[in-house]
Amino acid sequence: MIIWLASYPKSGNTWVRIFLSSLIYSGDNNFDFDVLKNIRSFPKTKDFLGLCNNIQDRDQLIKNWISAQDIINLNSNTKIFKTHNLMCQIKGCGFTNLENTLGVIHVVRDPRNVLLSINNHFSLNDYEKAKEFLFKEKHWIGIEKKIEDKLQDNMIPTLISSWNIHYQTWKNKTKNYLLIKYEDLQKNPYDEFTKIVKYLEKITNKKFDNIKIEKAVETTSFDYMQNLETDGLFNENSRGQNNKKVKFFNLGPKNDWKEFLNNKIIEKVNFKFKNEMEELGYL
Repeated sequence: MIIWLASYPKSGNTWVRIFLSSLIYSGDNNFDFDVLKNIRSFPKTKDFLGLCNNIQDRDQLIKNWISAQDIINLNSNTKIFKTHNLMCQIKGCGFTNLENTLGVIHVVRDPRNVLLSINNHFSLNDYEKAKEFLFKEKHWIGIEKKIEDKLQDNMIPTLISSWNIHYQTWKNKTKNYLLIKYEDLQKNPYDEFTKIVKYLEKITNKKFDNIKIEKAVETTSFDYMQNLETDGLFNENSRGQNNKKVKFFNLGPKNDWKEFLNNKIIEKVNFKFKNEMEELGYL
């Protein structure tokens, strides 16, 4: 069965994934990026071998979302999978179902700060373009644009839609649902990560002691991760112009939309996502 670690891109998914990897898979809880492979992403190319003859054919992919998960779940192990995909139904085909899903940890972040991180991560260099990225409803990422893309294992179509639709499709749409706000993680990392641990203990019957939790929080702070990336120990960076690595752990707590966005963009984001932002306490 799968526990989904779901989020819109650049919303804190990787931070939670790093914490869980440290907690569950690091023997001494001193984080090493090598353990990240234990919580990998879905969809991934290897999951569709024998199911799709063209992984870039979105119709084939949609029809086989569930089939791929059925195969993954042939063993009885509990897996945690990161995903940015919508929790959706398209032409009668769902992204996942109750038979394959044990629960979901849903990480949400203020869209105005997501906009800033999207601008950096995808090398858009234009806040207006980043805004359109968040607004686009029929939005797929992972689409091949050039021959070199075929060499990237993560180059697989992933339907993310707009920020608000993504939020609504995951919200309370599956059993054992846990909502985590990125801003709460920043303010009280120990409390929020403990909330995630208690959730996992409840649905998996595993137990973690407080010392392990404290150590995992300590060794997965933003500054700690940023230093590891500076030392060349992080390998999940996107590529910008001239195939140059884009800094992943970029601004962190300094990523403040009030310092960077003009009033026109702020007003458009607030208007577009008003209902969801009010519900989440961002307005």
